[in-house]
Amino acid sequence: MTREFRMGYIQSVQERYLRATKQEKSRILDELCRMCRLNRKYAIWKIHQGGFERGMIKRKRRKEKLYTGRVLDVVQAVWKASGYPWSVRLQEIFRLWLPWIRSRYRLPLEEQEALLRISASTIDRSLKDKKTAMKRRLYGRTKPGTLLRHKIPVRTEFSDVHEAGWIEMDLVSHSGRSGEGEFLQTLNLTDIVSTWTESRAAMGKGEQGIVDRLEEMRQGFPFPLRGLDVDNGSEFINYHVEKYCAERQIHFSRSRPYKKDDNAHIEQKNWTHVRKLIGWDRYDSPEAVQAMNDLYANELRLYMNLFQPSVKLVQVTRKGSRLRRVYDRPQTPLDRLLTLSATDPHLQPKTIEALQRLRRQLDPFALSKIINLKLSNI
Repeated sequence: MTREFRMGYIQSVQERYLRATKQEKSRILDELCRMCRLNRKYAIWKIHQGGFERGMIKRKRRKEKLYTGRVLDVVQAVWKASGYPWSVRLQEIFRLWLPWIRSRYRLPLEEQEALLRISASTIDRSLKDKKTAMKRRLYGRTKPGTLLRHKIPVRTEFSDVHEAGWIEMDLVSHSGRSGEGEFLQTLNLTDIVSTWTESRAAMGKGEQGIVDRLEEMRQGFPFPLRGLDVDNGSEFINYHVEKYCAERQIHFSRSRPYKKDDNAHIEQKNWTHVRKLIGWDRYDSPEAVQAMNDLYANELRLYMNLFQPSVKLVQVTRKGSRLRRVYDRPQTPLDRLLTLSATDPHLQPKTIEALQRLRRQLDPFALSKIINLKLSNI
């Protein structure tokens, strides 16, 4: 192919490209790269470089705004009250919280429909100026426990689990900048399938204190505990926890050392349920233990499990050097339990119905306000 022919061909492609639709542009680029043996990025640059005739360049069309300022104000208010969630989760929150949104903001029917129709990308654009990036580096303070390690089986994933009751457990440190002395630890538990989460604060990493908090949280789960998976810290790998699980016929397993991805479910909840709310400050007083547990055992527990939807990873596919992750639709832990109750005989329908009645009686906006007041007190 001569240089003159190539230049003429690129000029003809320019004219077609500027008048083409988005799908047609992709096909034109494929054709240009194949004919002229060009890199795709270079071909795009070549098409867009100067030399166009006047009037050939498409002018960007100003789109008419579909959503009024009042609808966007409600979007911002609900986003703030729900703890600044991801836009896809926020869409589900609009549907779930609609009865309380309707009574609080007095939206007419057309604005309610617009709120349920708004896309995730539009939500992101409307909240762009409100979002701030906060990055903090975490330093773990877990020491490996060697006692009983050879007796506790290693488990690296929960892909074969389809029933509620298989739990991951971890500790979140509230030591601030110093690891000296005793300070608070939040014991965090999450169910793999339903994502139901319970948290309690304890002073230090005492083995009996961990067991006592574990038993307290076990009573709060709306299903029996079947399995408990932990990391290799000595606060978990000890005779107290091993005996506790053996007496209650709970399968006890551990992750591989220095492999946080083995406990990915609880690591994510450590951020959303603890670190994002409590922060990185140091707490080392009995009053702080009481204040945190007052929050964990009451409003925060109900707010997160009944009103906060989350997404779960369904599939990961690789295309070249890129990974494509597919997630299921956002659901609250209670809604996942409702789906599981049809096939899981260990889930009591009366317990699920009682939680549904409780959700209808509660106001998520009121819960959010109480949580913020208790956080300020902490």
